[in-house]
Amino acid sequence: MNNCQMYINGEWCDAASGETYDAINPALGEPFGTIPKGGREDAQRAIAAANEAANSWRKVPLWDRCAAAAAVAEVLGQRTEELRDILCTELGKPFHGEANDEAGESGTPWMVAAEQAKYFEAHTKPCADAAKRVLTFHQPRGVVTCLTPWNFPAAIPGEYLPFAIVMGNAVCWSPAPTAAATAVELMKCIAATELPPGVINLVTGPGAEVGDELVVNPGTHAVGMTGSPQTARIITARCGLKPRLFELGGNGPVVVLEDADPQEVAPCIAAACYYAAGQVCSCAERIFVHDSIKDALVEAMVAEAGNWILGDPRDKSVNMGPQNNMGVVDKMTAHLEDAIAKGATVVAGGQRPDRPGFFYEPTVLTDFSIDSLVNKEETFGPIAPIVGFKNDEEAWAYIDACDLGLSSSVFTKDVDRAWEWAEELHAGITVVNDWPHFWEHHLPFGGMGSNSSGVGRIGGRHTLDFMSDLKTVVFNVGPPSV
Repeated sequence: MNNCQMYINGEWCDAASGETYDAINPALGEPFGTIPKGGREDAQRAIAAANEAANSWRKVPLWDRCAAAAAVAEVLGQRTEELRDILCTELGKPFHGEANDEAGESGTPWMVAAEQAKYFEAHTKPCADAAKRVLTFHQPRGVVTCLTPWNFPAAIPGEYLPFAIVMGNAVCWSPAPTAAATAVELMKCIAATELPPGVINLVTGPGAEVGDELVVNPGTHAVGMTGSPQTARIITARCGLKPRLFELGGNGPVVVLEDADPQEVAPCIAAACYYAAGQVCSCAERIFVHDSIKDALVEAMVAEAGNWILGDPRDKSVNMGPQNNMGVVDKMTAHLEDAIAKGATVVAGGQRPDRPGFFYEPTVLTDFSIDSLVNKEETFGPIAPIVGFKNDEEAWAYIDACDLGLSSSVFTKDVDRAWEWAEELHAGITVVNDWPHFWEHHLPFGGMGSNSSGVGRIGGRHTLDFMSDLKTVVFNVGPPSV
């Protein structure tokens, strides 16, 4: 059993209440440890510690703060086995596949933050008054609340935490309750460095108490969160005028035009549907294919679905693990039932296998209606919903029925058509002739302003910008003008 603790002001501790909850292995549906069930008192202690640390941390030279982030990256590189093990146990990620991928990548954003912050320049500005010299530079916001999800619990914290600290902020971090053991393992790696107490604080517990306190408390000064649009709306209503950085849900359209080769694109699209059991915000959750090649693509996708093997995530032959929790399983079932009731057909998978845990078969669904839930909402499961279109107008009608726009893909050999679709798709990222998951940590990633997929951009200098206030200083070099 793995009995975890929180980390506040440089010390491991239990919840003030002494309460815990079970950490669940989703491949078995059984507990494997306990997590402190923190509350508002714990969050308040973390906020107080972060504010005290922020006063001195902001004065530490930038190069030293960057060295601190780089030190975390080094430790993460040395402890990939521990991270891989907990990702397999708590998330059910295949040990030799996705768990290995995420553990191996976990240090990258820490190094990206450490390097990019050194060259994150502000500017001098000209002005009409010849006696004035205007400078701009970045200052820390203070204490940043970071709320991270369960689907990539070792990787996604790296999209916030290192960028916050290199800019001179302190952090109060609360992970999703169903991935808190992984967060604790990540925090152990951070704590193994010489980062001063209080600079990063980890508080586990329910979002309605811990997360809410970190959002509403006047001792925090900005909120970064990866999660659902529903949670983002609650935070927006609760946080007042605090700056927000939200990376939210997606229901990425994948458009396959008539000149694409179904056999060539099917493996790429299937990977975008089934990687991480479909629990990725940039998944290929809606596939729109020209009628002339629809049957060939469906046939190829059914064959590809058969290549994704469910089972014990520690088995080398297994490349798909379980869903994280029963809520995700129930949503997958509800979306399938809704689609079938409205005329869709399941041509592969579509059921839970007869085994313990929270597994769901890789599924191919055809001919879903424009008003079905798989078209209007993020399913977040191993599903490949496919529908044909005879012209662009039909495809656009389906695409525009959903207000999520995080990532998308277009498959075509026609450069002009590729540019047309890439510029018109209202998504933060459009990838041409590859899966919509493509992203690197220095690139901007997020939703568009008129949809529900996010506010702002994570990635490289874009996150650094959020983690700082831009200060303007005006020097008068002549006699006072007034």
